[in-house]
Amino acid sequence: MYLLIKHIHLIFITFSISLFITRAVWMLMQSDLHQLNWIRKLSQYIDTILLLSAIALTLIIKQYPFTHGWLTAKILALIAYIVLGTIALNRGKTQQGRNIALIGALTSLGYIIWVARSHYSWPWLI
Repeated sequence: MYLLIKHIHLIFITFSISLFITRAVWMLMQSDLHQLNWIRKLSQYIDTILLLSAIALTLIIKQYPFTHGWLTAKILALIAYIVLGTIALNRGKTQQGRNIALIGALTSLGYIIWVARSHYSWPWLI
């Protein structure tokens, strides 16, 4: 069961990142495609499955946020990624603000991946 859920999680990570980057490119090109309703809904469905699989994995491996530092770091970085991604794709008032938020979102995403692979909150110290 663990391997099935892990693979679902990894597949939906790929979908989520790919769709985010695609929408970001459309935003940078100043196209309205990133705002299409069905694209936004698809993103929400993908991220819901991603979150559910993440919760299932924490229950299976018995490591929980706010108990295990690396998971806490991932949750906090995920919140930053969501907030910055929302500003970059939807709520940013200026193009410059959206660009800065996009850089922050991608940085948060890189940190999440780094922590997920290393299981350390400060992976650059190991």
